[in-house]
Amino acid sequence: MFLLKGKGGLLDVAIHPEFETNRLVYLSYAGRGKGGAGTEVARGRLVDNKLADIETIFIVQPKTPGSLHYGSRLVFANDGTLFITTGDRYDRLHDAQKPSNHLGTIIRINDDGTIPKDNPFVDHENYQPEVFSYGHRNAQGISMRPTDQSIWAHEHGPRGGDEVNKLKAGVNYGWPAITYGIDYSGEIISDKTHAPNMEQPVVYWDPSIAPSGMAFYSGDRFPQWKGDLFVGALVQKHLRRLVMEGDKIVSQEILLDGMARIRDVRNGPDGYLYILTDEKNGKLLRLAPNE
Repeated sequence: MFLLKGKGGLLDVAIHPEFETNRLVYLSYAGRGKGGAGTEVARGRLVDNKLADIETIFIVQPKTPGSLHYGSRLVFANDGTLFITTGDRYDRLHDAQKPSNHLGTIIRINDDGTIPKDNPFVDHENYQPEVFSYGHRNAQGISMRPTDQSIWAHEHGPRGGDEVNKLKAGVNYGWPAITYGIDYSGEIISDKTHAPNMEQPVVYWDPSIAPSGMAFYSGDRFPQWKGDLFVGALVQKHLRRLVMEGDKIVSQEILLDGMARIRDVRNGPDGYLYILTDEKNGKLLRLAPNE
């Protein structure tokens, strides 16, 4: 598990599944370019506690003005491909329904930035070949479930409508054509929560919890939690446990209620859960059972 401190634009870190042999570390960040800013991903080799041979392997298209909704979370799948979340950049919400661009999508690339041959739109003339799924608002959590290697993500809704999704290739997840939330002003974004050929969330929250960070628990310290999904909450300041039965969430438990804005949650190699708080003097905390 890595924890890196950055200035301003650093958003997430992932290590290559074969890190012990190749020492590759992947970083997502908000990169500036023509038209504004957008999510980028670079990789480098860790040598003597420094990154060397750094190269950019993904740049969102298009770059846009503003400072909101980058998404920018990373996870490796079991086949070695890298999934990247991108946001709709807030003012460009309708672009999330247009996979001809990268905004409001989940990206899937090979570990060197090339495009997997089995991506759903790789042969589509007008769509971006890196796109795996679309119709997302601002996904700030993504995780692989160890039991079946499926990829799951959650995303921020507006006022209400935060949601968790199991990702499927080529699927439209609806934003902003369908939503369980409304605009911050109180205006209606869409009067529909369902539509043909648009996927429903596994679960949604109204009011919003502002989810951030996401991990399926796979350790042995909390045997009663094995296989459950953990999500940090920024606005409601807690860690939320989603009890899983197959692909269904059958109950939810609030932990550490009111402690702090929780930015991230990860499995540690020692079987504990690690939590990153979002505050002026942020902390990395280890969650351990009472023994």
